[in-house]
Amino acid sequence: MRSLPVRLDAVLVQALIAAALSFAHLHDLAAAAGQDGWKAWAYPVSVDLLLVAAWRRLRSGGAKAAGWCWFLVALTASLGANVATAGLLDLDAVPAWLRILVAGWPAVAFLGGTLLAHGPTAESEAAPAPAPIPAPERPAVEAAPEPAASPGTPVPPALVTHARKVADDHRARTGTPIDTPTLRARLGVPLPLAEAIAAQLTLT
Repeated sequence: MRSLPVRLDAVLVQALIAAALSFAHLHDLAAAAGQDGWKAWAYPVSVDLLLVAAWRRLRSGGAKAAGWCWFLVALTASLGANVATAGLLDLDAVPAWLRILVAGWPAVAFLGGTLLAHGPTAESEAAPAPAPIPAPERPAVEAAPEPAASPGTPVPPALVTHARKVADDHRARTGTPIDTPTLRARLGVPLPLAEAIAAQLTLT
């Protein structure tokens, strides 16, 4: 069985070495600040996980401000541990402010990881809003045309007499004979009946 060749990436090897050194520095600083035992090992893990979560948010393309913010926070914690353990700080006499920062780091890391994991992504921000469903158009209901006037439409004589008075009054006021629409409006009758009345008035 032929063995697969193993290819080592120089950049990957360098990244692993840097991660191991940073991990050790964070462990030593946490232990010097009073976080002994398994807690000293958990600190570098939380810093590295926060860096990875922030980097993934930056790669996703969404909410880059939050990604850069938490990436810089984790990077500051990592660089701070590297510098502090490089001989600039007496690990046997860690100042109180540094002990406070180390003790408060788990809450900061938890908050940053939660916001990065459950914050809005590029897909959710770019998702278009659902288009409203248009209401079905109702066909316009056309008004039924009124029936045409019929010559044989019966007209009560009293209504003809009253219509003649209205027509005479209209002629006296305007000097023109009354038309069918005006007669219909004055009498308040349907159009067929108004046309039959108008026909009666023209015959008499």
